Amino acid sequence: MIPNKTRKMSATYNDMPFGVKTILKISQKCCPRTPFPRFFLFESSILVLTYLSYMCYHMTRKPISVVKSVLHTNHTNPDNSTTEGGYAPFDGHDAQTLFGALDSAFLFSYAAAMFVSGFVAERVSLRYFLAFGMMLSGIFSYLFGIAKTYNIHNLWYFLIIQACAGIVQTTGWPGVVTVVGRWFGKSKRGLIFGIWNSHTSIGNILGSLIAANYVESDWAMSFIVPGVIAAVLGFMIFLFLVDSPEQAGFHPRPSIDERVSNSSDIEDAVDDFRDAEVNYRPTERTPILDRTHSSPQDSRPIGLISALSIPGVVDFSLCLFFSKLVSYTFLYWLPLYIQSSTTLGASLSADLSTVFDVGGIIGAITAGLISDYTGMSATTCSIMLFLACPVLLLYNHYGTVSLTISIGLLFLGGILVNGPYALITTSVSAELGQHSSLEGNAKALATVTAIIDGTGSIGAAVGPLIAGMISSQGWEYVFYMLIFSNVIAMSMLTRLVYKELSRVKRNTRRE
Repeated sequence: MIPNKTRKMSATYNDMPFGVKTILKISQKCCPRTPFPRFFLFESSILVLTYLSYMCYHMTRKPISVVKSVLHTNHTNPDNSTTEGGYAPFDGHDAQTLFGALDSAFLFSYAAAMFVSGFVAERVSLRYFLAFGMMLSGIFSYLFGIAKTYNIHNLWYFLIIQACAGIVQTTGWPGVVTVVGRWFGKSKRGLIFGIWNSHTSIGNILGSLIAANYVESDWAMSFIVPGVIAAVLGFMIFLFLVDSPEQAGFHPRPSIDERVSNSSDIEDAVDDFRDAEVNYRPTERTPILDRTHSSPQDSRPIGLISALSIPGVVDFSLCLFFSKLVSYTFLYWLPLYIQSSTTLGASLSADLSTVFDVGGIIGAITAGLISDYTGMSATTCSIMLFLACPVLLLYNHYGTVSLTISIGLLFLGGILVNGPYALITTSVSAELGQHSSLEGNAKALATVTAIIDGTGSIGAAVGPLIAGMISSQGWEYVFYMLIFSNVIAMSMLTRLVYKELSRVKRNTRRE
């Protein structure tokens, strides 16, 4: 008979992705006696793969905002010249309303499916979950693009493609967050995961640049190229993603020496780490669980009511609703706004819009650093939301005066709008990670992630829809709506800000 321990090791090794097993075999033959930091390499691969994964999800979302400018009907520019073009059914006077319907088809299906995806992600292999989610996202992006190739003009075709894309895109955030949550623990979460969170902005930038390269020559390629890239990287996830430390033969918390140990035999290596423990560090947007030895009962998925009862979840979720509304309105409408309010063409407008995403990268890192230093996430978030209001007002009135002013205000707006968006869920994660009701519960990750991001995604769906309806009356009304949303988002954190300031006041008195 085969001993239990041997059977477990064999099962663990067989569960590993084919690409990882191949690399381990090659390393065993090429350098059997050379030690290397095996655990560190696994951690590094997780960060890289999850970063590329979510970058691709956003890369396939972005082209629609760039292509709107050429799908749009003939329109008059600020210099009274007329831009010819358009693609049916978006070449009529109701084009902006139809664009709003496209955005809503994606975002409302995304918001609704997100709550389901969180529950599914807890019960399936995350490697398959992410890999097939990315490949399907690539396929639906491709299908949108070939509408031009096959001369498809049916509005329902585009709406269905967008709705299906929204559903499969919900595999992204619960998937990457849960994988990273299984591998990493608490360590400078604001800095490290603020940098990791840049995958969102980098994906937006790449999506904009790729789409801008093709938008004026063949807009179909603006969707096809990102779709192919996402599908290929989805296959890479299938080959190389190890979605839990246990799958690689690790047990919680290996010592430093154990992390860098090596064995010439793969099964021996699995055996070496069998009794180790893994440190868990926080993800950027969702609660990170400082896992200790837990029983199977501790790992039962938590329900909606249990998650909502955790202090801070409701406050930050509602704040995320309004802050994500602002962020996604920029995501879907900024290139079209720039083109319609300046003399720039579709390609240059898309390029200029990436400045907002560059500011978003800086904003996420800055907000994380300030939050780490002060321990006042809600206050940091509220201040940035407050400062974003005058910046949005200034951009509306003076953003078209000169290119320099436009770049400066876009960059500053990206910092202040996307900083809180990235920080909100980090703050909630910190609170949830310390809450006694979640200690040792690994199954809480995807559920809480889905609740937080799902709530925010409803706001993300509402923002572009309202923008599509009111932009025809004047873009200034869109900016007033965004400023009002920031004010409401800030008000959602009033209770938490008061608690943080009270804590600081008490600590000052003690000193």
